Amino acid sequence: MGNDKYISRLIEGKISERMRLVGCVVIQGAKWCGKSTTAKRFAKTVVELQSPVTFKIYNTMASTDAKGLFDGEKPILFDEWQKIPLLWDLIRHNVDQLNEKGLYILTGSATPVEDEERHSGLGRITRLIMRPMSLWESGDSTGTVSLSELFAGTDSVGGISNLDLNQIAHVICRGGWPSAVLAGKDDQLKIATIYYADLIEHDITNVDEIKRNPERAASILRSYARNISSLATNKTIQDDVTANDSTLDDKTLSSYTNALRKLFVIEDMLAWSPKMRSRTATRTSAKRQFVDPSIAVAALGSSPAGLMKDMNTFGFLFESLCVRDLRIYADLLGGRVLHFREEKGLEVDAIIRLPNDDWAAIEIKLGGQEIDQAAANLKTFVNRLEIGEKNPPKFLMVLTGLPRAYKRQDGVFVVPIGCMRW
Repeated sequence: MGNDKYISRLIEGKISERMRLVGCVVIQGAKWCGKSTTAKRFAKTVVELQSPVTFKIYNTMASTDAKGLFDGEKPILFDEWQKIPLLWDLIRHNVDQLNEKGLYILTGSATPVEDEERHSGLGRITRLIMRPMSLWESGDSTGTVSLSELFAGTDSVGGISNLDLNQIAHVICRGGWPSAVLAGKDDQLKIATIYYADLIEHDITNVDEIKRNPERAASILRSYARNISSLATNKTIQDDVTANDSTLDDKTLSSYTNALRKLFVIEDMLAWSPKMRSRTATRTSAKRQFVDPSIAVAALGSSPAGLMKDMNTFGFLFESLCVRDLRIYADLLGGRVLHFREEKGLEVDAIIRLPNDDWAAIEIKLGGQEIDQAAANLKTFVNRLEIGEKNPPKFLMVLTGLPRAYKRQDGVFVVPIGCMRW
């Protein structure tokens, strides 16, 4: 099946499942996260629309000879399908006609401009989000602690992480890009820098053909990176950028951030709003996050050595790394990763909610000095929840950069990110 250097991805099981259930599977995600390489392992015919010649031929067929689009052994993969948005409706119609499963795979690193007349594809087309590699996929986590087993009720954890602080700084800066993971150590940190340069110079304009200024894009990404893992408002980011770009208004800022979302670069973390015993209002603002922390590092122009000299920034980027991995693992359980914060300050870094309403609360702390406070915070949070009596959390966890996994006397798990898997 091709590339000997291919590293198996956790999403493969979901792709197989969806192909048994529907006619077309759409795999979306950031450029370079591995969508095409993984999708090709499921396809028998590959149409690469990023090729100018192939694009010209298929773009013409889409409007003149739709039947010709579907010549070839199935499943057919249309790579970068969003270059021909009409494909969506043509494939939906073809799936209806053939009434078969697993016919087509679409991959795309950008969300096409929405067409109000486009059919939702419900029942024929299903979407999956693919992110860069988790530490378990890249081989950096020992995987001795399983998220799925914790939700199943396991009462103990154990294991030792192979990652010290210097190595954690390295994997944050390297990111989960497959090409970086497979590169030699001297080249691993260069991939995110190249990705970032392409993003601000080309992708942010190509996504919707709206001309954008690379310097302004860099300023916005830099501000986003400075505010990573925080509840910074659009106004905060705008004020930060306008210190050097006084002409940036809120409409222009929205244009840039929407483009970054379409490119699956920004992936903010939504808030959980459960019923609390307290009358204190809960915050509903999204927490600022990138799909991979290495983008933030590239935007800041930092490095592993730079993070080791700035532990405050290191801590926020470590939280972003953990959120990335938790999202990947939770996705396999059909779950979502949210955050919680009350106006008076009580907060929880990550809430994982599953479709059956099982949930867990997780604090994220890079070092060991805050473990006791984090565990106490989780206990306080649960005690103030109305839902806690009827539907208590399946587990409470402090996710850390420490070496050893263990269970505290108060029942809270302490787990290194270098021991986690799905």
